[in-house]
Amino acid sequence: MDWQIFFAALSAGLVAAAVGILALWFSHSQVVGFEKSIFTDETRAAIFLFDGESLIDSTPEARGLLAASQAPGTEWEKLMAFLAPRFDGLEAQLLRLPELGSFDLASRCASPALTLRAEHRGGLSQLELRDAASGATQGSDPLIQRAVLEELGMLRDAIAAAPLLVWRENGAGEVIWANGPYLLQSCAVLTEGRELGWPLPRLFTPATSQKDLNDHRQNLKLPSGQQAWFTISSKVETLGWLRYAVQADGAVQAETALRDFMQTFTKTFAQLPIGLAIFDADRKLQLFNPALLDLTQLPADFLSMRPTLLSVLDAMRDRKMLPEPKDYRGWRRQLSEMEKAAASGLYEETWNLPDGQTYKVVGRPHPNGAIALMIEDISTEMLRTRRFRADLELGQSVIDQLEDAIAVFDQAGLLVMSNAAYAQLWGHNPSAWVSDCSLRSLSAHWRSLSPPSGLWAEVEDYVATIGDREAWHAEARLLDGRLLDCEFAPLAGGATLARFRVQPVTQALPTKLAPRAKQQRR
Repeated sequence: MDWQIFFAALSAGLVAAAVGILALWFSHSQVVGFEKSIFTDETRAAIFLFDGESLIDSTPEARGLLAASQAPGTEWEKLMAFLAPRFDGLEAQLLRLPELGSFDLASRCASPALTLRAEHRGGLSQLELRDAASGATQGSDPLIQRAVLEELGMLRDAIAAAPLLVWRENGAGEVIWANGPYLLQSCAVLTEGRELGWPLPRLFTPATSQKDLNDHRQNLKLPSGQQAWFTISSKVETLGWLRYAVQADGAVQAETALRDFMQTFTKTFAQLPIGLAIFDADRKLQLFNPALLDLTQLPADFLSMRPTLLSVLDAMRDRKMLPEPKDYRGWRRQLSEMEKAAASGLYEETWNLPDGQTYKVVGRPHPNGAIALMIEDISTEMLRTRRFRADLELGQSVIDQLEDAIAVFDQAGLLVMSNAAYAQLWGHNPSAWVSDCSLRSLSAHWRSLSPPSGLWAEVEDYVATIGDREAWHAEARLLDGRLLDCEFAPLAGGATLARFRVQPVTQALPTKLAPRAKQQRR
């Protein structure tokens, strides 16, 4: 009995469930039957239903049209990118759609023509796009096809107007397709009497391996005898290669000019007696001239390995071509400071080498963090300077031994030399004066130590005289009563010698001026 009751209850439950499912299905089918969806509409027009700019629903044809669009963004932006160029004032009309309720627009182009109907339904916007030529029952397949054909035409126009050669090669290297510039270039290289035909002429070496993927240059010989250079780029395809050629005549000419300039630059530096070394931002040697080999005694193979600045200086130190430092650590610190000073353009120093040579070393900054080091042998100049200084010291010591007071003025009236007797006579050392030692200032000093006399004005006129002059004598008396025998004589280069001699007291005579010959002045 228990088993019978169980199976009876189970059967009753299954029957009740089936009845409930049938009732729900029947009620749902009745509700759906009264609603109409655009997906079930028999028409095949492209219909879009938007809530603002959000797509609510669309027909399969409408979804196909959106899928064919290449414009970025949302569905609304893609649709507007397709419709706006074709319908004038579309965006302004859509803004007024809630006010108008509906409107119809015809496309700008009459062939083929499109019609757009917009309706405002319960706060939603329904846009219906039809091909006027195909009729209402033809559906929107022509719209999708037109979008594809328009995009294809745009791509063809872009390739045809591109300022580069584009062509396809099959696996055998034959040209199976080419754009307009390639065909025009092919016509330009055809010999007289030949016509462009199939297969298309091959202008460049065909691509055969993966290395052809890298950009490289090839030249094309023209019938005029000139050469046209192109940069070739390649891309592997399933059945061959897609290749591009960009004209590179300007780049080749620039590289040729740069190479010629570098050759001239190198030849010029090769003739310089100054050693030149250019180090890059990493302080590696990039350029040097033959004079650097002679001055540093470094081998060419060592410099060709592009050593660093510190390595070059270390090698020079090993060959005793640097000033011998007191301690190595301080010397290394000095080299680091030298590098910083050269980078800022402040390094200039004289090196006295152990063998007696003297080098002038100058460091200057170059663009992009590089520095240039210039080494010049100034041993001869330093020797001349030392000899000249020694000659001056010798001449000074000679005139210092004279008893007469001597003063020499240049053509401009500046004191260039005097001896110890002059300093003792006039009570001052001209070399210790802070102010200028011109004749005007010295004559004022002479006037202060002597009675009023026109002698000093005569001396100023004599020194300022240009042209032939004759030596003359005069006498002057100091405030202490001593009588001076003064002599003024011309020297080479327009200079003037002034000599003062104190006469003995027994020979003192009244002060008078000796007659002077008329001086020619100009």
